[in-house]
Amino acid sequence: MFQRIKQDIEVIFQRDPAANGVLEVLLCYPGLHAILGYRLFHWLWLKKFRLLARFLSNLTRFLTGIEIHPAAKIGTRFFIDHGMGVVIGETTEIGDDVTLYHGVTLGGTSWKAGKRHPTLDNGVVVGAGAKILGPITIGANARVGSNAVVVSDVPADTTVVGIPGRLVMPKFKSPPATEKTFSSYGQNGVMVDPVAKAVSCLLDQVRHLDDRVKKLEHEESTSGTPKERP
Repeated sequence: MFQRIKQDIEVIFQRDPAANGVLEVLLCYPGLHAILGYRLFHWLWLKKFRLLARFLSNLTRFLTGIEIHPAAKIGTRFFIDHGMGVVIGETTEIGDDVTLYHGVTLGGTSWKAGKRHPTLDNGVVVGAGAKILGPITIGANARVGSNAVVVSDVPADTTVVGIPGRLVMPKFKSPPATEKTFSSYGQNGVMVDPVAKAVSCLLDQVRHLDDRVKKLEHEESTSGTPKERP
C-alpha cells in the first residue's frame, strides 16, 4: 500500500513541472487526493462494503470535484492533472501510466448492466474536456486530443481529435521510458486535421482551375478568335 502511495506521488513530479515539494503535492493536488481515496474505496468495494464505498467516494467527489466509481479498475502511476470535472464510470478499466486532464469523462452509453464504460490501455493520455463513451478500447500509448468525443476503438500509438474522434496521425514510435518526454493535453508533434487537409486540397484545386481559366481567356483575347475549351 505504501509503495503504491509513493508511486502516486512520484508520478506527479514526473509529469507536472509545477510540483515543488512533497508537502505541496500532499496538500494541494486534488488528483492525488481522489486517487488515494479511490484505492481505499475500491478495497472496501471488493470486501462487499459497497454502500460505505459509494458514500465515501461521493464525499471525495464533493471535496475534489473528481468522481471515481469505487468499482472501476485503475492501474499504477495513474495521474489526474487539475482534475475538476473528471468522471470515471463503474466498469471503466485503466492500465498503468495513464494521464487524464480536467473535464474528462469516461462514460457509458447504455442503461444495461455489464461492461458499458471504456478501457484505457497503458500509457494513454486524454486531453482536457475529452469524452470517451461506451465499452470501447483506447490502445496503448494513444493520445486523445482536448474536447474530442470518442465512441469507437482507437488503435495503439495513434492520436485522435474532433467530434466524433478521428485519427489525425499515423502510428508513432513511443519514446523510451527513460526519456523525459510527455504529450500534454493529448497532443503529439504536429497534428494535421484530416478535414482541414481535405479543404486545403479543394482550395488548391480551385486555384488551379482559376489559373487555367485565366490562361484560356488570355489566349482568346490575344488571338482574336475564340478557342474551343476542353
